[in-house]
Amino acid sequence: MNLNLTGKHALVCGSTQGIGKAAAIELALLGTRVTLLARNEEKLIATVNELAEKSHQYLVADFSDADNLQQVITGYVAENPVHILVNNTGGPPAGLAIDASAADFLKAFTNHLICNQILTQAVVPGMKDAGYGRIVNVISTSVKIPIKGLGVSNTIRGAVANWAKTLSVELAPFGITVNNVLPGSTMTGRLDAILKANATRAGKSYEEALADMIEEIPAGRIADAHEVAAAIAFLASPAAGYINGINLPVDGGRTGSL
Repeated sequence: MNLNLTGKHALVCGSTQGIGKAAAIELALLGTRVTLLARNEEKLIATVNELAEKSHQYLVADFSDADNLQQVITGYVAENPVHILVNNTGGPPAGLAIDASAADFLKAFTNHLICNQILTQAVVPGMKDAGYGRIVNVISTSVKIPIKGLGVSNTIRGAVANWAKTLSVELAPFGITVNNVLPGSTMTGRLDAILKANATRAGKSYEEALADMIEEIPAGRIADAHEVAAAIAFLASPAAGYINGINLPVDGGRTGSL
């Protein structure tokens, strides 16, 4: 199986913590030159120093400012063609869809779909030139079955999944694949926030909310971020060249659908 990514360049978003950071580490171990993208420069520097080898770089941008992201990425890819794009950013706050404001939906739509589109448009010309491209979007199992209490997230993640499927058809003739990884319950800051919200809503302790979540997972445990990152790295590899337009749950069997 060819997992060798030597000579490839990956742009990994949200890569100073959680799944994004784990993905950057896994890709670097496979030989990829990695460019990290996040808003906290101090954390970016620290993460670059953790990666294998020392040829990696970082970009500072905040997904709440799409215009700034456009400026940052356009100049960079002109000199640094990207072969692998990992679209990943933290999900919207928990809450019911009926209680969300229009601004909540618009903010999430910008942070996720619009910013994904800006990055994809920037990197695809280089992928076409190279005859090799991998776009992996980190979304959620909610694109298969909506998750209670995540109204805005369920809505926006579904939009991103359909955007990705559309792109997978458009870009396949150029040797570019577009796939979605759907993490289940994974030990990240995002999960911590969800557990706190679940506990408050149900009038339970944090520990009780965690136990309730684990009870729904056939594997009987919460995932480590590197387990999700392994799926991302595989989809980015030459071995996954004929896998395109899929939603891949990494959830310990929790999602109750095919």
